Amino acid sequence: MGSLRNPRVPLFAARLRSDGYDVFDDWYAAGPDADDRWRDYERQRGHTFEQALAGKAARHVYQFDLSNMILSDAAILLTPAGKSGHLELGWFLGWGRPGFILLGEEPERFDIMYQFATGVYSDYNDLLKGLDAHR
Repeated sequence: MGSLRNPRVPLFAARLRSDGYDVFDDWYAAGPDADDRWRDYERQRGHTFEQALAGKAARHVYQFDLSNMILSDAAILLTPAGKSGHLELGWFLGWGRPGFILLGEEPERFDIMYQFATGVYSDYNDLLKGLDAHR
């Protein structure tokens, strides 16, 4: 999990794969402007945000992501990340699954609620140790 605008996502996923992990990162293929283009398209149709969320396209994308989350044993939020990534991490944690955060850099704003995560790391190798402890 992360942000469609975070160019580190594919590199991070490839590194996890090379270290023997099965990774779902197909969501990233939509590209950095996907949410903006969806919003613009729905607005051209005269739809509100609520109407857009109820649309077939939004339901389809949501089900695609959710079905892959259901199949996953753990989640990693790679920062910087947006609202969706944080909600998805909360979903994992709420279902009692491990959810980790790998900081891309020292956060500008500190957030106490990151303590909900199974682990928060700034170092990739420390993250792997945390993952291995929860396999």
